[in-house]
Amino acid sequence: MDTRNLIGYNYSLRIGKTFKALDPSSGKELEGDFYAASLLEADEALLLADKAFAGYRYTDSHKRAAFLRSAADEITALGDELIERAMAETGLPAARLQGERARTTGQLYMFAALLEEGSWVEAIIDTAIPDRKPLPRVDLRKMMVPIGPVVVFGASNFPLAYSVAGGDTAAALASGCPVVVKAHPAHPGTSALVAAAIKKAAETHNMPDGVFSILYDDGYTIGEALVKHPKTKIVTFTGSLKGGMALVKMAAERDEPIPVFAEMGSINPIVLLPQALENRAEELAKIYGSITTNAGQFCTKPGLLLAVKSDGLDKFKKALGEGIATVNSATMLTPGIRKNFAKLSGERQAEEAVTVIAKSDKLNNENINQGLAVVTEISASDFLADEKYGEEVFGPYSMLVVADDIAQLEQVIGTLQGQLTASVMAEKEELPKYRSITDKLANLAGRVILNGPPTGVEVGNAINHGGPFPATSDSRFTSVGTSSIKRFVRPVCWQNWSEELLPDELKTDNPLKIWRLFNNEWTK
Repeated sequence: MDTRNLIGYNYSLRIGKTFKALDPSSGKELEGDFYAASLLEADEALLLADKAFAGYRYTDSHKRAAFLRSAADEITALGDELIERAMAETGLPAARLQGERARTTGQLYMFAALLEEGSWVEAIIDTAIPDRKPLPRVDLRKMMVPIGPVVVFGASNFPLAYSVAGGDTAAALASGCPVVVKAHPAHPGTSALVAAAIKKAAETHNMPDGVFSILYDDGYTIGEALVKHPKTKIVTFTGSLKGGMALVKMAAERDEPIPVFAEMGSINPIVLLPQALENRAEELAKIYGSITTNAGQFCTKPGLLLAVKSDGLDKFKKALGEGIATVNSATMLTPGIRKNFAKLSGERQAEEAVTVIAKSDKLNNENINQGLAVVTEISASDFLADEKYGEEVFGPYSMLVVADDIAQLEQVIGTLQGQLTASVMAEKEELPKYRSITDKLANLAGRVILNGPPTGVEVGNAINHGGPFPATSDSRFTSVGTSSIKRFVRPVCWQNWSEELLPDELKTDNPLKIWRLFNNEWTK
């Protein structure tokens, strides 16, 4: 494992400040001195990425697809070494990380297939009509093209799938954009291993030098420099609202403002409708698993449960409390995350308006940095009186809001900010009666779920992982699935160009045999 900054195909020889990764379950430092990047190295990485963009943007889609598949194969070839290092740096269990590795490689294979299919460029052709009256129509042909170098910030809670070779990197490389990754300081060793795999794949397939780089830093200096660098054209980020908005502000204040696609905060409300509670309260209470899995450190963890008081709700609360009480503590990703969870969840529990439904006391005494699950309750009137109750508590915490009636429940929903997900637990026959509730949920969330937990994100064509602010900085885009490639491209129209000078995607005889909108008809 090479712990130096990787700039294109070369590990930097500059040696300066170093830092070590920490095992969050023991507090012990792990093997490896990682070199914090200098401002000069950040500049070198982006200048090289910009140089690589000049050629990489025109790379044949099948060659890019082969590169992505090779990167996936190289990540798989890392074997147990990758899983063991990720476990040591995050405290996450092996099974979770093995599944995340499969998701990471699966995303790379998915984008490779997308490139070979080809219609993602959204080619549209309106051929000339010279004899049209009163004015002739010129020949117009439009498609999506890559924008330029992308800076990707690795996420703390997904060391593989939202990190060095995660969805952002896979989509950006597929689009034709080079990537500079700012590794998350909590798992630099995992990042270094994956970066080496991407480097090897890029070299094997003769990709331009600079198509991929990775820089390390345990502070904020390099991240800020990357966002402000004039060659950076796009930034992606997964993390806190505070961190995401800081990047958005930096990007907006540049001489050339650029987009920041930030996934930030979500409490993922679940609405429990009356008949569903009456019929299957104990079954619905199993949602405690979604609240507590991996110490509640999923961006789609349900942090808010909404219901109208009833006998069914009382049964639900009893079963939910019994479930929470059985949950063992789990290692949280970093001491900072654990400290923030303890502070926020403690403040909620101390509020006079809040009662504790249940709290796990099953502390894993062998490990430090543990998160204990807790679920609290508050009346809808008290919830409405203070907007802080609608803010995210990252970790194994959720709050039940109890309304007096459906009207008050709708009032609570109406105060919620944008979310990644919103769920409704309902019987089929009661859904028509509560159409206004489901409409409100669709307005505030990027994914609306019926009778299922919000955790667990299917990676594919139809998924949307995004939502109105503050869930994300731009609700028009997803960070998961094939549509996420649209963040890294823009439309360009070619007017009155001769056939031989047009991109293959826009030539009349369609040499790539892709789906196109040709004179208002979808055809190959």
